[in-house]
Order: sequence, then C-alpha cells, then structure tokens
Amino acid sequence: MPQMAPISWLLLFIVFFITFIMFNTMNYYSYFPMTPSHQQKSKTSSSMNWKW
Repeated sequence: MPQMAPISWLLLFIVFFITFIMFNTMNYYSYFPMTPSHQQKSKTSSSMNWKW
C-alpha cells in the first residue's frame, strides 16, 4: 500500500478541522434559551422587593 504524501495529510486535516468548526458553530447558534415572559418577570421583581 503506498504512503500518503504530506500534502494529503494536510488537506485531510484541513477538511476535518473545517467540518469540526462548522459542526460546533451550527450547534452553538441553533440553541435558543427560553426567555421569561414579561408577566413572569414583573411578578418576580415585585415579590423580591426588600421589606424594611
């Protein structure tokens, strides 16, 4: 079996690295955290006031 040339190893590394970066980027930006609604926010802020 013939050996791979160094340029082929470099090309293979670049392809896998770009695939890895794209996969991580897509996973990072596809996550949408749940934002609390306005009613829940006003309710919690009024109940957390200090009562001196």
